[in-house]
Amino acid sequence: MNSNVEIGRVGEDIAEYFLSKKGYKIIERNYRKRFGEIDIIASDRGCIVFVEVKTRSSIQFGYPAQAVDHRKIKKIMQTANCYIAQEGIFDEEIRFDVIEVYIAQKKINHIEGAF
Repeated sequence: MNSNVEIGRVGEDIAEYFLSKKGYKIIERNYRKRFGEIDIIASDRGCIVFVEVKTRSSIQFGYPAQAVDHRKIKKIMQTANCYIAQEGIFDEEIRFDVIEVYIAQKKINHIEGAF
């Protein structure tokens, strides 16, 4: 893999497969609004889960979840609010997760309720 976009796409594919195997129902991928994007929107036992996927080929520049800073969290939450309003979701529980994908180590770390 020779670009960050390709690495990110592969990481999202791996995360989607991982969530599906855990019994999550994938609702949407790469939901975009003008202020941000949500990598995966899924349902887990009646809970709507907004998932940020961070993929790394090494930890040379830090752990993947460290890239989800306050600015990124704000964008994800704004985008999630648009999705909630658009879909008329009023009485369902919601959660924000981060999935770290380590390509070289073939490892996944799922952080439920990350923020």
